[in-house]
Amino acid sequence: MTEMRSAPESLVLREYRTYEDAQRLVDKLSDADFPVERVRIIGHDMQSVEQVTGRMTKGRASVLGAGAGAWWGLLIGLLLSIFAVNASYVITVLAVGIVVGALFGAIFGFVAHWTTGGRRDFSSVNDLVARRYTVEVDAGYLQRAVEIADRV
Repeated sequence: MTEMRSAPESLVLREYRTYEDAQRLVDKLSDADFPVERVRIIGHDMQSVEQVTGRMTKGRASVLGAGAGAWWGLLIGLLLSIFAVNASYVITVLAVGIVVGALFGAIFGFVAHWTTGGRRDFSSVNDLVARRYTVEVDAGYLQRAVEIADRV
């Protein structure tokens, strides 16, 4: 029979409004040779934030699709260039890969946007953020962590 271990008791060292501030404290602890495996950054009151970045048109969807397709074409071209006989063949394979990839990407981008029927005519970026962050340490390490955190 396996024994269930409970997590060690942790205590709040500091509370911050941004993740970057909490991360900065953990970095400070690490620089002072604190055993950072005893530290946690905990996000509270999580929420999904969708930042709208612009209007999406069929033309913009085509351009973005062409860009993504060109990268895929470059990747395929690089893989195929392994079998190249000479340098001019490598350049040709890469160029054809980029052009064909961009063409297919543009077509797929256009069709993908067209099939939405105007239900989503904008682009956006999703992020998961917390309203506040606490930096917590195992109870037995709190005093040392406080000493390091209080240093200027």
